[in-house]
Amino acid sequence: MNITVDDINLVYDDVGTGPAVLLIHGFPLNRQMWQPQLKPIAEAGYRVIAPDLRGFGASDAPAGGYSMDRFADDIIALLDSLNIEQAVVGGMSMGGYILMNLLERYPDRVRAACFIATRSNADDEAGRERRKAMAAEAERLGANPVIKIFAELLFAADTAQQRPELIARVTSWMRETNPKGLAGGLLAMSVRKDYTQMLPSFRHPSLVIAGAEDRAAPAETARTLIKGLTGCQSRVIEKAGHMVNMEQPGIFNDCMIQFLKSLPE
Repeated sequence: MNITVDDINLVYDDVGTGPAVLLIHGFPLNRQMWQPQLKPIAEAGYRVIAPDLRGFGASDAPAGGYSMDRFADDIIALLDSLNIEQAVVGGMSMGGYILMNLLERYPDRVRAACFIATRSNADDEAGRERRKAMAAEAERLGANPVIKIFAELLFAADTAQQRPELIARVTSWMRETNPKGLAGGLLAMSVRKDYTQMLPSFRHPSLVIAGAEDRAAPAETARTLIKGLTGCQSRVIEKAGHMVNMEQPGIFNDCMIQFLKSLPE
């Protein structure tokens, strides 16, 4: 399915019926990363919506205009087009940065928040410069330089050794990402806001899920979220890295559904 926002075509999956659950993918991925979640969460009684952000997957990739504000505005435009007033929003990695933007700017549209393999802090100066350099490489050389860096960060050691087909599938998604989207996403992340001090102000029911072997968002970043979010539920999943939802889908889905069932009507 698709909608048009600012003359940009945004593609999304929409599965099931019931209370809305919107899942935002990470960088440099797309909505296909949620394939292990769509059917189980829908069968548990929910409407699951998973968009490709602008610049990623099958959505259009404009030359510019990327920011966390813009990504969040696109999510709101999607909810509006579907006549959904509120959704439980789950954000993985970069999707978590967008979730925090939504919580700040559109708090009434978020029923509950699921922070997945993400962090609240902004890049330091060295991190910003690295992202800017990667963005320039992506525009000049395409996806390969970005793939090389991120492929080494996404998976737990056991996954890398025992599930080469999963590695190949995720790598193919990264390889197919438009270089304009890669550069735009990197630059948007480089200037994102630091939300660490704002976490206590987010009063929504919340869940933090982390992979015990995550190298991109290690354990201390999850601890910061858990400490800062008032009364949040949390789960650190063993034998999982940054792609926790794909590496341990059964445990991940059980955790998500349990959280969803715990929400007030």
